[in-house]
Amino acid sequence: MTSQVSSPAEQADGTDETVVGAQRKPVGAKDVRRLDRVIIRFAGDSGDGMQLTGDRFTSETASFGNDLSTLPNFPAEIRAPAGTLPGVSSFQLHFADHDILTPGDAPNVLVAMNPAALKANVGDLPRGAEIIVNTDEFTRRAMQKVGYDTSPLEDGSLDGYRLHPVPLTTLTVEALTEFDLSRKEAERSKNMFALGLLSWMYHRPTEGTEKFLKSKFAKKPDIAAANIAAFRAGWNFGETTEDFAVSYEVAPAGSAFEPGTYRNISGNLALAYGLIAASRQADLPLFLGSYPITPASDILHELSKHKNFGVRTFQAEDEIAGIGAALGAAFGGSLAVTTTSGPGVALKSETIGLAVSLELPLLVVDIQRGGPSTGLPTKTEQADLLQAMYGRNGEAPVPVVAPRTPGDCFDAALEAARIALTYRTPVFLLSDGYLANGSEPWRIPEPDELPDLAVQFAQGPNHTLDDGTEVFWPYQRDPHTLARPWAVPGTPGLEHRIGGIEKQDGTGNISYDPANHDFMVRTRQAKIDGIEVPALDVDDPDGRARTLVLGWGSTYGPITAAVRRIRKEGGRIAQAHLRHLNPFPPNLGEILDRYDKVVVPEMNLGQLATLIRAKYLVDARSHNQVNGMPFKAEQLAAVLKEAIDG
Repeated sequence: MTSQVSSPAEQADGTDETVVGAQRKPVGAKDVRRLDRVIIRFAGDSGDGMQLTGDRFTSETASFGNDLSTLPNFPAEIRAPAGTLPGVSSFQLHFADHDILTPGDAPNVLVAMNPAALKANVGDLPRGAEIIVNTDEFTRRAMQKVGYDTSPLEDGSLDGYRLHPVPLTTLTVEALTEFDLSRKEAERSKNMFALGLLSWMYHRPTEGTEKFLKSKFAKKPDIAAANIAAFRAGWNFGETTEDFAVSYEVAPAGSAFEPGTYRNISGNLALAYGLIAASRQADLPLFLGSYPITPASDILHELSKHKNFGVRTFQAEDEIAGIGAALGAAFGGSLAVTTTSGPGVALKSETIGLAVSLELPLLVVDIQRGGPSTGLPTKTEQADLLQAMYGRNGEAPVPVVAPRTPGDCFDAALEAARIALTYRTPVFLLSDGYLANGSEPWRIPEPDELPDLAVQFAQGPNHTLDDGTEVFWPYQRDPHTLARPWAVPGTPGLEHRIGGIEKQDGTGNISYDPANHDFMVRTRQAKIDGIEVPALDVDDPDGRARTLVLGWGSTYGPITAAVRRIRKEGGRIAQAHLRHLNPFPPNLGEILDRYDKVVVPEMNLGQLATLIRAKYLVDARSHNQVNGMPFKAEQLAAVLKEAIDG
C-alpha cells in the first residue's frame, strides 16, 4: 500500500474529526485523546492469526501516514501446541506522529487472545497499560495449562492495568449467525473482530482491510463476507460499548518524511526488490539458487513472482545445490544470488571458496538467526559475522555488507551487487530475522536515483604473447580494481579453464608453483582490501563527545534511540554505524582514535568488537545480548550512560 507524503508546509491542519476509510465524520459523544505515539502488541496462539492481524493494522497505519516499526515474534513450529507458552505468537507495532526507530520497549496496549498470551506478555507491560483479553478462552483448563491457579481477571493481579474483558469469541460467533458457518469456522474470525475494535480505538482506515479480505478470499466469497462482517462488528462494538469510553488519535508523521511516494515494506521484501533493481541496472538476468530456510524463504517466494523482470528462481534439493547452481549462473553471465541463514552458510562454504578462486560475482544473502545448529529459527541474532569473514578453508577473503533497517535492505542489495560486479567476487549480505520480518515506511526511489551497474563482458583477446600472437588471458587483471575479465561461455576465442585448483597468474592454467600461489593469495586479498567504500559518517553534534558507540546491522534503531535519550538528558555521546564490514571504511581507524571510549553493542558475544580490537588495537568495550530479541532502547541507554560516566 502506498501513500503520497507532501512537505510539512503543504499539509493541512488537523481537525476535531477522525478518518474512517475515505470518509470523515464526527466522532460523537465519546472522548477522543490525541497521542504522539502508541505501542500495540497482538498476542495469541500461533493459529489465531496474530501475524495477519498485526500486518493489516500496520498496512492501514502506513497508509494513514504514521511512522512505524514492527516486531513479529512467533514459534518455529508450523503449529505449536495450542494454549501453551511456547505456542504464543505475537506482533508488536510502534506508530507515531514523528520519526521513530524501534518497535518500542514496552507495549501500551496488549490484546491477549488466551491465558497463555497474557502470561507470556504481561511482564513486558508498564503499569497503567491497557489489556484487552478474550474472556471466552479463560477456562479453568486453559488457565491451569499455563500455571494460573486462579483467574488473573479476578484475583487482583491485574489491578495495576486498565483491563478490558471482552468475550471476543462469543461476539464474533453472534455477529456471524447469518452466515452458513460452523461454530469452529466462525471462531476463526475473532482476530478480525479484534482488528476492527483496535481500528476503532485508534481511528485507523478500514477500506484497505476490507479490500484485502475480498482479494484474499476471492475464491471463497462467503468466508470473505464473514471476515468483513466480523471486522465491522469489532468496529461497531468499540463505537457502542460503554467499556471503551475513549478513542485515540495519532496524527500522520508528515515532518518525519521527505516528500515522495511511500509504502510499508519488510526487510526481506525490500531486499528482493533491491536484487531486481540491481539486475535491471546491470542489464543482467537475475538468477536465484536457493533452498528454503527460515527466515530467508520469503525472498525466494517473492522473486519467484517476477519472471517478467527476467528473474529465474531455482528451489534446489539442498543448500549445496542451490549455491552450485547460482555459481554456474554467474559463470554464464547472470547476476547470481543464493539466499540462506547461518546453517545454510556452513553448507555453502566450500562453494563460496570456489567462487573466491574463480573470481566470479555472486551474492550470498545470509538472513541471520539464533544458533548454533538449528538454534532458534524464528529469533534474531548477529552471530554470523565471523563466519562470513573467515568461515572457509584457506585464505578466502569475501566482502561483507550489512543493512541497518528494513528499508535499507533495498540499498544494501544494490551496494552488494555493485561490489560483486565491479570486483568479480562473492559478497556477503548480512541481514537478520529482526530486519527480515520487521517493517517500516519506505520511500520508493525514482529510477534515476539508482546507481549504474552496467557490466562490460570480455569480447576478445586481452594479451599479446612475445611472438605477437593475441590471446585471451582469463586472469589478466584490471589495474585499478584487480578484477579479472568476465567472459561469457560461448564467446568465440575466449575459451578458458575454470576449477578450484590454484590458477597461474594471467593464463589461468593449473599451477602448483609456490611463488605463484603466494602471489595469487596476496592478490586476491589486495583486491578485497582495495574495494572503494564510502567514508564512515559520525554523528557527534558538537564534536565534544568522548565516548563513541559503534554498531552494525539491525542494532541501528535501538542504538540511535538510546543515543537520542542520552542527548535529551544533556549527555554527550557520538554514534557511528557500519554498513561495510570487510573492508572497513578507510577513515574508521582515525575515527576510533578520536574517542577515549568505544562501546560496541551486538546481538552476539562480541564479534565486531573482536575485529576492531585486532585491526585497530582499540580497547573496544562489548555490550552483548543473545536472547533472540532486539535491544531495548531504555536498557541500552543505561549501558551507554554508564560507559560515559564510568
